[in-house]
Amino acid sequence: MKPEQQLELLEANCVDLLTREQLLDKLGEGHPLRIKYGADPSAPDLHLGHSIPLHKLKQFQDLGHQVIFIIGDFTGRIGDPSGRTKTRPILTDEEIQANAKTYVEQVGQILDVDRCEIVYNSSWFSDMTATELLNLASQYSVARMLERDDFALRLKNEVSITVLELLYPLIQAYDSVAVEADVELGGTDQLFNFLVGRDIMRSYGQEPQVVMTLPLLVGTDGKQKMSKSLGNYVGITEPPGEMFGKLMSIRDQAMPDYYRLLLDEPPAEGQQLQEALDSGSLHPREVKAELAEAVVAMYHSQDAATNAREEFDRVFGAGEQPSEMPELPVSANSRESISIVGLVLDAEFAASRSEARRLVRQKAVSINDEVITDEMAEVEVSNGDVLRVGRRRFARIQIETQ
Repeated sequence: MKPEQQLELLEANCVDLLTREQLLDKLGEGHPLRIKYGADPSAPDLHLGHSIPLHKLKQFQDLGHQVIFIIGDFTGRIGDPSGRTKTRPILTDEEIQANAKTYVEQVGQILDVDRCEIVYNSSWFSDMTATELLNLASQYSVARMLERDDFALRLKNEVSITVLELLYPLIQAYDSVAVEADVELGGTDQLFNFLVGRDIMRSYGQEPQVVMTLPLLVGTDGKQKMSKSLGNYVGITEPPGEMFGKLMSIRDQAMPDYYRLLLDEPPAEGQQLQEALDSGSLHPREVKAELAEAVVAMYHSQDAATNAREEFDRVFGAGEQPSEMPELPVSANSRESISIVGLVLDAEFAASRSEARRLVRQKAVSINDEVITDEMAEVEVSNGDVLRVGRRRFARIQIETQ
């Protein structure tokens, strides 16, 4: 494919491309470019928000370019301050390593991992001397670092910024030096970090990388970007039924963007979809179901997507229970008096006792369709009873006899 044709394909859906002329020149050199993408293992799951840059990487890969996937096991110890209103909690080495183990398998859902360079940035930072770190820190001024919107807002609101956070953009930038990146891509929230990367590459005598940013996918809440920590995410390795159900919960106004960014629909198609929804000629539920089925088929199979849709219609349309659900073991000794909050926690339908209590207060918890409203309730359960939390989570009670 000619450089101009490659550029037309690659710049689709891009928000920032710095610079277009530089990328065209690089494509015209006739050799594979080195395309950098980094992900800090701050959580074990990649979600559909990550899939947007990953699909762009796949386009580069299909054109014969070299993808370098950096797992930020070193930068993950700091935590990216991008978009944060307060300091991230520092993860332990054990948490980082556990999360990182899942990344390669998940990336393989989209990329050909056999043709990727997969590297950990601890491989060069662990050997960096104090003198080398000081040299890196001397390449950028504090004044310029504080220009970034996240830091400026925190200063205005008198929220602390650690020196460690000031170092993060420099350390991420040095990754580009280490892998000699031609292009770095990611979400729009990474623009500042990527621009620092261009400056640091110049400082180390390298040609600055091309910067490419892509839209952030709004989460299922329709308000904030998709994020594991915000609980508004759809994981790319989630079971078909769970993935389908979450996609059916997205806000109506987010659907055109989901179609455009996840299914690579042209912007004109998204505009037509929005107009049809606004006019009432298309029903939002049907549009969501088509979207959910297409996305599930992408990460699982068409059969799995069809089954997920049929199961969803059966459970939420006809009000029936799922044909399959996980079993929740309960000891025979406690079956006659068990805390409803404890039952929700045992099913792993809540992350904490306070969340479980909140779900009960919100009338989101039932046993055999009988809603439990007292968060202090002790309930009696029998073999085969069904615990339901919210609209999509079910578990069948299994009494364990000793």
